[in-house]
Amino acid sequence: MLKNYRLCFEFWGLILFLIIMIPNFIYFVFPPLHDIFQTNSITETIDKAAFVSQIFMIISLCFLKNIKSKKIAFTPLIIIAVCFCLLYFASFLVYYAGIINGFVILGLTIPPCLAFLFFALDRKNYIALIFILFFTICHLIYAVVNFII
Repeated sequence: MLKNYRLCFEFWGLILFLIIMIPNFIYFVFPPLHDIFQTNSITETIDKAAFVSQIFMIISLCFLKNIKSKKIAFTPLIIIAVCFCLLYFASFLVYYAGIINGFVILGLTIPPCLAFLFFALDRKNYIALIFILFFTICHLIYAVVNFII
């Protein structure tokens, strides 16, 4: 499996990461009035695991390339990834509008993970999938335990 991968810069992996980070950059500069995320987490160990897996996810998306992947194009998987990005942005707008409920929290949690997942599937980056799945599980536990239950 590893023989199909090479270390090289994956431009579109970085672009996806930066696109997903746009709402986060806005959040850090202009926090919403009713920000529920400024609290102490009760899932500190899970949060640390999520952080580490997120770093490996980003590295694998941006610097590992499967030589069997085709040139980037608007495939169904990429279109799905774009749709999840848009859903994530919509969730941020709803959150900034002051609507905070379980659906919004899940909208801030699941769509970015699924955007990464579908991008990795399109790029045949199965190594990144491992880190994406682990990050998604940790991120979901964090959101559900800290803000939904």
